[in-house]
Amino acid sequence: MTAPDASPAVPDRPDLRADCGDCFGLCCVALPFAKSQDFARNKSAGSPCHNLQDDFRCGIHTKLRDEGYKGCTVFDCFGAGQKISQVTFEGVSWRERPGTARAMYEVFPAMRQLHELLWYLTEVLRLPAAGPVHAEARRALDAIERLTRADADALLGADVPAIRAEVNTLLLKASDLVRAKVPGRKKNHRGADLVGARLRAADLRGATLRGALLVAADLTGADLRAADLIGADLRDARLAGADLTGAVFLTQAQVNAARGDAATKLPPGLTRPAHWVA
Repeated sequence: MTAPDASPAVPDRPDLRADCGDCFGLCCVALPFAKSQDFARNKSAGSPCHNLQDDFRCGIHTKLRDEGYKGCTVFDCFGAGQKISQVTFEGVSWRERPGTARAMYEVFPAMRQLHELLWYLTEVLRLPAAGPVHAEARRALDAIERLTRADADALLGADVPAIRAEVNTLLLKASDLVRAKVPGRKKNHRGADLVGARLRAADLRGATLRGALLVAADLTGADLRAADLIGADLRDARLAGADLTGAVFLTQAQVNAARGDAATKLPPGLTRPAHWVA
């Protein structure tokens, strides 16, 4: 099977990757977390993490997993943090202007969802097989891009769930077009509970695993070429030797949450996490 290649006509979008150096530590303040295997202690929304430094950097960034903050390593704001910090609030932090803190924190979840949609729509444009919906994807991308550059009131007033629903319909079309190129019958595991499932060496080419729970699933040596993995929960999923070439809508955060090795094949643009075995 020939995997879909990225289209060279679509420029790189560094603005859709988190840049903590241009952010006011928003994910470390705006979001809550509970003490668990992912976080070493409780934190309420709007309260700065005790590891957040005065320069908005994380004091334990290089050893988050060792310190019990694995959850931080699998979170991705898709560049929403720096957009709010540098565009919405024009480079003035919540420390410099405390009166903006509440609005900044409230805008963050909405902006994060919008930036996630921008990332997915950009991926659609990179898929040659999704050509029939490229024009629609560009229109949606342009409209959402304009919204992300609006002021805080406009962002808070936006109907983000409705926008997500509209974009999701488009993403489904794109996924169907890509997976249709895979010969044979494709497996449908959309939303399936596959926690701890034994899927070693499984043929999942072109399968839909949208929203599937694959926590701690054994996918060692599995063939996931051109599989739709949007929203799949891959926490601690074993991907040693698995082939994810051309996997549709696979994010870096999902890869970071899984466990792979040097033989795991990833789509272009995604990097092998440092905690994976050599």
